Amino acid sequence: MVNLVAAQKPLLHGLMKLAGLIPHTVEIERGTKMNFWVPSETIKNGKEKENYKNKPKKMNNKPVVVLVHGFAAEGIVTWQFQVGALTSKYTVYVPDLLFFGGSTTDSTDRSPMFQAECLVTGLRKLGVERCIVVGFSYGGMVAFKMAEKYPDLVQSMVVSGSVLAMTDSISSVALERLGFSSSSELLLPNSVKGLKALLSVAAHKKLWFPDRLHRDYLEVMFTNRKERAELLEGLVISNKDATIPNFTQRIHLLWGENDQIFNLDLAQNMKCQLGDNATLKTIEKSGHLVHLERPCLYNKCLKEFLASQHEDGKQR
Repeated sequence: MVNLVAAQKPLLHGLMKLAGLIPHTVEIERGTKMNFWVPSETIKNGKEKENYKNKPKKMNNKPVVVLVHGFAAEGIVTWQFQVGALTSKYTVYVPDLLFFGGSTTDSTDRSPMFQAECLVTGLRKLGVERCIVVGFSYGGMVAFKMAEKYPDLVQSMVVSGSVLAMTDSISSVALERLGFSSSSELLLPNSVKGLKALLSVAAHKKLWFPDRLHRDYLEVMFTNRKERAELLEGLVISNKDATIPNFTQRIHLLWGENDQIFNLDLAQNMKCQLGDNATLKTIEKSGHLVHLERPCLYNKCLKEFLASQHEDGKQR
């Protein structure tokens, strides 16, 4: 029987190509490869234009935007409603983090910092020198690590439904509030019932899909279960190890007002922790999946921030 989710992939790939993006795999280091959807002009004869150490020339004057996905889907599935809205004015890159969408590593490091380091290496090999990073959920935590360690690369950030770091207290409080015993039970469902439970807390409005579609989604999107469970284990840190980095970048928190996983109180607290460089915008009638539930309004708010950053860059 045809997997309905897999059958839709060619259509999604076609939409990405219409928007000017093509798939490309970058070898990060021996044993580690990361898949990207990149602007077609980035690739010449199937290879990176130049090694990043040779400082490749910019291909156009468009600002670069990197869209980093969350834990329940790969890059272009997560950002399917954003890519086409951005490519006319921005050079867009959509990576698949390690153990998502075909990106793999033989390293045993499962930390978000390792994901950030690999993503930065891949972007630099593709010729990216400066970018705005948009991170959702797990991708937001990776984006924070990118901004902390590589301020020369990350100009500014937009973060939705995420936290600076997943401390043991944030994790335990959220799981208790949602009624799950572990992050794996919430984020790595292995049954239709489990996937429905995840969607019920991730979306503001109740979503209905036939059970067959849930089964097909589980089969296609929840691969590499062992490694992803290890990613979740590597995500949680002790409260005593949590620090607030001194970010130099502008950080825009773009939040679903009814986010149940990382609620608005967490976003407001994080804005206070980040200081004057942070701003918070909420979108009503939306939950954790704000970019999928209300894509038009999300895209409008996202483009407003991106435009302000472009103007700031020109003034400098």
